[in-house]
Amino acid sequence: MTKRHWHRRSVLQTSGVAIALPGLETFASTNAADLNPETESEKANRFVCIGTYLGFYQDAFFPKQSGRNYQVSNLLMEVEEHRSDFTVFSGFDHQAPNGHAAWNNFLCGQTPGEYSLDQQIADFLGGEYRFPSLQLSAGKASQTMSHTRQGIALPMIQRPSVLYAKLFSTDVDRRRTEYLLRSGRSAMDSLLEDARQLQRTVSKSDQTKLNEYFESIREVERRMKRQLDHQDAAVTTDYQLPEYDPVAPTMQLEAERLMYDLMALALETDSTPVLSLFIGGLGQVFTIDGDTLQAGYHALSHHGNDPDAIRDLIKVEREHMKCFGRFLSQLKLKTDEQGRPLLDSTIVLLGTGMGDASRHANQNLPTLVAGGGFDHGAHWSNDRQSKHPRLLGDLYITLMQQLGMPVEVFSNSRRNLNEWLSS
Repeated sequence: MTKRHWHRRSVLQTSGVAIALPGLETFASTNAADLNPETESEKANRFVCIGTYLGFYQDAFFPKQSGRNYQVSNLLMEVEEHRSDFTVFSGFDHQAPNGHAAWNNFLCGQTPGEYSLDQQIADFLGGEYRFPSLQLSAGKASQTMSHTRQGIALPMIQRPSVLYAKLFSTDVDRRRTEYLLRSGRSAMDSLLEDARQLQRTVSKSDQTKLNEYFESIREVERRMKRQLDHQDAAVTTDYQLPEYDPVAPTMQLEAERLMYDLMALALETDSTPVLSLFIGGLGQVFTIDGDTLQAGYHALSHHGNDPDAIRDLIKVEREHMKCFGRFLSQLKLKTDEQGRPLLDSTIVLLGTGMGDASRHANQNLPTLVAGGGFDHGAHWSNDRQSKHPRLLGDLYITLMQQLGMPVEVFSNSRRNLNEWLSS
């Protein structure tokens, strides 16, 4: 097992199990022909978008001050440690229709259902990847988010165990994957000898990186086992569960955390350049820090300015932001084969197609962009009442250009926001 046998997208593989490897500096020099210096070293080359179905309560999301010296808002407090790594945008939208039915204007632009931002990027970046893109959902996928050039809505993976199986198995079926998880066994068990041989051939820093990566896999497996065990123990009934595990609505926040962990592993292993995560919101009643909320998540979003409902809604949204902040932390700790933090080369977009769920209004969409090599640390406020207001699509053009795409148009947008994000 020598260097020449390894590629930066190599896997450890045995019967039925394949574990993609993280980028390792030991093998980076053997693959120089695969690297485009401009796109891999200077430009961003990965894209992640997270869309929340019910949006965020605007007064808790948007800072009151614009520019770099803003005071963090209630929700941004959960990601304050990453303040220099993200930019907040207010006053932006696609001038799209209102209502839940038009939610997918988030990535599609003014006309819901058109060629979505993530798929345009996937078509540009994803040609040589194992998965050109992965579409995921934490909670029931009650909306569509990603659409092909032909306007076809792409299905989302809703169960962490299915995503796990895609990333870490070949011909292993779902039932066997669940058996391994429930039994406490790891996908690593049958690969230990190959893993030990590999670790003897790499540098000390790569040995440390591999140890951390393998432990990350085991920790995700342990948490997935707890989730599966909890599902089965929650209710006693004669009803026969389906062969594949459903994700209980009240466990959405745990599923969300697992999805973020698996997304970080997918990026670390270079399995895909594009990930999208839909965060649903229906009637589930969450218990947060031992406190059961007064109503379901969707009902809370229709708060009617009731202070108690708004308080509980913000509790749920703070949990979303905690999950997001933890994901950013992982991308800052995990590195590519050149030793750069993944966040430096990954554009992360957090947003929504719903500006105010209480009124079903799709204007002034809460938006945050992290990473990707941009000059961050500000809150930029757009005057929607000006004669020529900037559009959310202007931002999307900037994101695509940062990924090396030769584009000047997105939906109804013909400008960019490069001057707002350039260093």
